[in-house]
Amino acid sequence: MKVYKILVPFLVVLCLTALPLGELLAQCPMCRMTAESNLANGGSAGKGLNNGILYIFAFPYMLIGLIGFIWWRNNKKAQQLQADNAEE
Repeated sequence: MKVYKILVPFLVVLCLTALPLGELLAQCPMCRMTAESNLANGGSAGKGLNNGILYIFAFPYMLIGLIGFIWWRNNKKAQQLQADNAEE
């Protein structure tokens, strides 16, 4: 029974993330071509595209780091409370 509680949500998330993959991959050459033509014509959209890629790349790591820090802080507080209760 426990296996189904873990396996079913995992499969649902896997299916939902794998379905639009074909459409996402099809856009890469179009974005590259647009950015190159914009830069060749004196535009600055390519520079903004690079900044956007870095933002998209860094945001999940910052979010995971924040969640890890909050978990660590709460875990440390819980251990301190247990130590204080054990002394009393």
